[in-house]
Amino acid sequence: MPRGDKSAYTEKQKRQAAHIEESAKERGYSQERAEQIGWATVNKQSGGGIKSGQGRGPAADKSATAKSAARSRKSGSSAAERKSDSGKSSAKRSSKGGSSAGKKTG
Repeated sequence: MPRGDKSAYTEKQKRQAAHIEESAKERGYSQERAEQIGWATVNKQSGGGIKSGQGRGPAADKSATAKSAARSRKSGSSAAERKSDSGKSSAKRSSKGGSSAGKKTG
């Protein structure tokens, strides 16, 4: 398969790339650069041109957006809470030099 061949992409991936390309053109990118942005985004989200049902292993990893959403759900705090906490400094533990815990004497 020559470089740039899009035959390994699903129809959905091709539609996504075309939509992203249109958006990039509307933002003022050249036709060539907009196409690059479209395919690069599809590759990042889906792991490249993988047609489903061809026994190529497990399903592609989650997109970067889905990973980010999962992390924020897992942490249990909303974006507003994270922003308000970002200005606060965390308390640092002070180490006292007098402790001999963990030291070998001999």
